[in-house]
Amino acid sequence: FRQPPTMPTDSSQIAMRDLGKAKDAFANNDIEASKAAHAAKHIEDHSKVGGFIKSIVFGGLDGIITTFAVVAGGIGGKLSVDTILILGFSSVVADAISMGVGDALSTKSENEYILAERDREAWEFKNNPEGEIEEMVDLYVQKGCEREDAQIIVEKMAKYKEFFINVMMAEELELQVPDEDDNPWMDGGVTFLSFVFFGTIPLLAFAVLYGLNLSLSDQFLISCVLTGLALFGLGVVKSKFTKKHWTWAGMEVFSLGSCVAALAYLVGWFIETAILGGSVVEAACAMNNTAT
Repeated sequence: FRQPPTMPTDSSQIAMRDLGKAKDAFANNDIEASKAAHAAKHIEDHSKVGGFIKSIVFGGLDGIITTFAVVAGGIGGKLSVDTILILGFSSVVADAISMGVGDALSTKSENEYILAERDREAWEFKNNPEGEIEEMVDLYVQKGCEREDAQIIVEKMAKYKEFFINVMMAEELELQVPDEDDNPWMDGGVTFLSFVFFGTIPLLAFAVLYGLNLSLSDQFLISCVLTGLALFGLGVVKSKFTKKHWTWAGMEVFSLGSCVAALAYLVGWFIETAILGGSVVEAACAMNNTAT
């Protein structure tokens, strides 16, 4: 019996096609360049940055929208700059911690569930390999394979236990087994940093220009511009790891984020004018100015 080939211990370095050239060939619809990229195999050292794209976009978008909602609500409610800054920075820190921990715990819980399911599949394969093989054969037949071909494919894969169990997880349960070096707290940390970085941008117009005696409307206008640029920039960051052109990706995030930001402003304006009638807010602002 021939032993299975030994796989590299570092999953980030695997002999494969030139990934960068393959992506360029796809973007340019260049078939010959794609063939050349696949023919020129080399050791590919994968960047893990792309694996954090969900956390970057999730934390960044939520940071921008949440903070701008505070700013827009404060402007709509006619709060002072001091109050807006206090509420804004407090919201950034508190929400960033909450988002980071929440992302880490949710990813950790998902990984633990997947690994528990993998242990069950491994136990079933150990005690009833014929049944597991038959399940996979039936699954491939349902997907369009001839039973004879499916039998050959599955029996070949079943020679490699760890590989076969991971395939069962993906094909049967539609679960992707996490890598051994996956760290949920890294995802949470990226979400936290992305939230803080992008979330402070809507506040810059009020914090940096605090002593220039600009009107509240001018500061809010600058904050709107900065928020729009931040949303567009976040879309550009996302485009680096997707197939979308950077302009379309930027406009997508900008459009969706702007709609949410506008809604936040309208809510603040509506509460101040229609519900409170301005009296409560004006009294609070007067008390704040007196204390200052």
